[in-house]
Amino acid sequence: MITTNHRLLIGDARHMHEIEDESIDLVVTSPPYPMIEMWDDIFILQNPNIKNSLINNDGSSAFELMHQELDKAWNEVCRVLRPGGIACINIGDATRTINGVFQLFTNHSRILQYFLQRGFVALPCILWRKQTNAPNKFMGSGMLPPGAYVTLEHEYILILRKGGKKEFKTLQEKQARQESAFFWEERNIWFSDIWEDLKGVSQRLSNGKTRERSAAYPFELAYRLINMFSIKGDTVLDPFVGTGTTILAAMCSQRNSIGVEIDHNFEELIVSQINNIVNFSNDIIKKRLKNHVEFIQKRIENGNKIKHINDYYKFPVITRQEVKLKLNLLEKIQKNGNLNYTVFYI
Repeated sequence: MITTNHRLLIGDARHMHEIEDESIDLVVTSPPYPMIEMWDDIFILQNPNIKNSLINNDGSSAFELMHQELDKAWNEVCRVLRPGGIACINIGDATRTINGVFQLFTNHSRILQYFLQRGFVALPCILWRKQTNAPNKFMGSGMLPPGAYVTLEHEYILILRKGGKKEFKTLQEKQARQESAFFWEERNIWFSDIWEDLKGVSQRLSNGKTRERSAAYPFELAYRLINMFSIKGDTVLDPFVGTGTTILAAMCSQRNSIGVEIDHNFEELIVSQINNIVNFSNDIIKKRLKNHVEFIQKRIENGNKIKHINDYYKFPVITRQEVKLKLNLLEKIQKNGNLNYTVFYI
């Protein structure tokens, strides 16, 4: 019987003592963004000196103090991630006017430098382009140089590895890796360094108990990253789990997961989504299979020869690495005590 386990921990990402050293294979997360005004209060609660810096119009000091709070969470990420494990961090830069001066605060650069100083290896990052359709989206003084500013329509997905490449030594590990393959045509989209096909998630939440906004990213973003950088049975961590997107994507991908969230008011929203995960996940898997079959049919109609056959589905695949690919449907989900779940797969 195939199962995965999932835990939601209500606590502070800066103190993840319940998670063992080097027990995590992949981190997929999006923290609060320093110097974005809607997250000021969260950072000020962690360090009141940040409020003083903002009152005194000292943007550089506020920026650094906010990141020092995030550093405490990144310290824990470094501790719990296995050698060869990967951290995927969705982060946007911030624009803000301080003391009458409009400027950019480069959050992605600050986080990248932290991990490089800790010995992580930087891999090519992804630019997630979140376009706006507003006709007046330019910033500054419009058509008059040099006072107009480039619009900020993208966020970064930093991809950082702890040390060297992960090794797959046992027969079981190698088999899990082969079954975790993705389709050739998916690879060509997922491993582009610019993602323009993902729509941002509305950050206004209907639950009055939760904070007005969250850093929620689209399900597809977390789902792709989990399938790109982990294998079945791995454990995925989100230290800023928010609305629970990473946990849901891990369930759909046959990975284990741990989510940490400081705001207990998100619990109700996360649980409601988990309760509907079986049908949601199976629809995604069926769509992936359907899209692949249609892709292959078009290839054949265009006169392309397909050399390989998938062992499980018996349909053609482009490469030999897709022969063992298998997407397990969800059978049921079982709650084990408070905020602990087991997912059963067919």
